[in-house]
Amino acid sequence: MQFTSEEILETVGMIAEDRLDVRTVTLGISLWDCSDPDPGACARKIRDKIRSRAGELAPVARDLERTYGIPIVNTRVSLTPLAWIVPSREPAAFLEVARAVDEAGAEVGVNFVGGFTALVHKGSTEVDRALVTAIPEALSSTDRLCASVSVASTRTGINMDACLEMGRVIADTARRTADRDGVGCAKLVVFANPVEDNPFMAGAFLGPGEPETAVLVGVSGPGVVRRALEQLPPDADLGQVSETIKKTAFKITRMGELVGREMARRLGARFGILDLSLAPTPAEGDSVARILEAMGLGRAGAPGSTAAVMLLNDAVKKGGAFASSSVGGLSGAFVPVSEDRGMIEAAAEGALTLEKLEALTAVCSVGLDMIAVPGDTPPETLAALIADEMAIGVANHKTTAVRIIPAPGKRAGDRVCFGGLLGEAPVMPVNPVPCAAFVRRGGRIPAPVQALRN
Repeated sequence: MQFTSEEILETVGMIAEDRLDVRTVTLGISLWDCSDPDPGACARKIRDKIRSRAGELAPVARDLERTYGIPIVNTRVSLTPLAWIVPSREPAAFLEVARAVDEAGAEVGVNFVGGFTALVHKGSTEVDRALVTAIPEALSSTDRLCASVSVASTRTGINMDACLEMGRVIADTARRTADRDGVGCAKLVVFANPVEDNPFMAGAFLGPGEPETAVLVGVSGPGVVRRALEQLPPDADLGQVSETIKKTAFKITRMGELVGREMARRLGARFGILDLSLAPTPAEGDSVARILEAMGLGRAGAPGSTAAVMLLNDAVKKGGAFASSSVGGLSGAFVPVSEDRGMIEAAAEGALTLEKLEALTAVCSVGLDMIAVPGDTPPETLAALIADEMAIGVANHKTTAVRIIPAPGKRAGDRVCFGGLLGEAPVMPVNPVPCAAFVRRGGRIPAPVQALRN
C-alpha cells in the first residue's frame, strides 16, 4: 500500500487530536483439530493451540504501535464455536474447557477470548444445551471468556424457546456476578444473523468457512468523524454531511488495512477482514452520540435520531468499501449505552429510551448493546426484549444482538459501573406491561417470506 505524505500527516493529526485508534486486533483460531470426547484432553488441546497460535499476538501489536505510532487498544482471540468442538452432553465438560480457555487467554496476554458459542436459531442439540446451561457459571468464574448464542436468522426465523432460555441465563448470570453490578452479562451476546468474522467482543467467534488462523481488525474513529463534521459550514446540507463521513471513513480504513496486513504477515496468518465500526468508548469525544449532535440533534434519542444513524451507517460502509476490498465483520456504527459518554448522558436525561434505542438498531450495526435495566426484570421480559431485537434482524436481513444487564438490586435511575471500556450507565426503565404469556408459548416464529431467496 502506498501513502502520500499528506495522508500520513493527516492520520498523525487524527491520532493525536481525535483519538483515532485500532480498537482491536483479533486473531481467529480454528479448533476443528482439537475436538476430543475426553473433556480434559479437549481442554488441553485448545489451551495448547491458543498458546502456540496467539503467543506472539500481543508482543507484535505492541511493536506495531511503536513502529507506526498507531494505538492498538485491545488484542483478542476468537475461536470456533465450542459447541461444535466439545462433544459432551455435560455442562461440567464445558466448564472445564471454559477455564482452560480463560487461562490460555491470560497466558498470551489478550483482553478477551470469544467462542463460548452455540448456534441454535432453528433448534438445539443436547451438546448445545449443555453449553448454554454452563454459561452463567462459566462467565462468573472466568475473566476473559466471552459467550454468544444465535437464536434467530432470516432463513430460519426466531427460536422462541431459545429466547426464553437466554432470558433465564442472563438473569442467572447477573445474579452470580451481583457483587460487580451483573458484569457477567457484559460478556454475553444473543444474536440474530451473526457474522463469522466479527472482531468485536463479546460476540466474536470464528465461523466454519474461515481459515486456520485469520487476523480480524476493528478500527474505530468516532472522534475523527465528529471533528470532520464540526468543520463543515453551518449551512451544509445532509448530502454534504454524508460525503464528509464517507471521505473520513475512507482515510480511517486505509490506516486499519495497513495495520491488519502487517499483523497477518508477522503472525503467519491470513488477513481476514477490516471491520470499520465506529465503536465508542467512555472517554470524552470518543462518542457516536456526539456525531449525532454534530449533525444538529440536541441529544441522541431526539426526533430524527434514527434518520441520522441511518445516514451515518450508510456513509461509513460506502467509504470503507471504497478504501478496501476486505471490509467485513459488522462495519457501521455501534450504540452501546455504557460505552459512549454521549449515550450515557442522553439516557440519564431521558432523551434516549429503550424503545428509541430499539428503533436505532434497525439501521445501526448491531443492537441493544450494554444496556442496564432493573435487577428485578423478569426473565420473560428479558426474553421478549431479545425477541423484539431478533425480529428486527430477521426482517431486515441484518445482524442484530442483545447485550443487556439486569443490574442486581438496582432500580430505574440508579447507576452501574463496570470500569474500563465497559464504562458505566444509568439503569433504564423497562415497560412493565406483562408479556410472559406470549413468550411462554415457545416454538419458532417462522422465517419471513423474503427468506425464500433461492
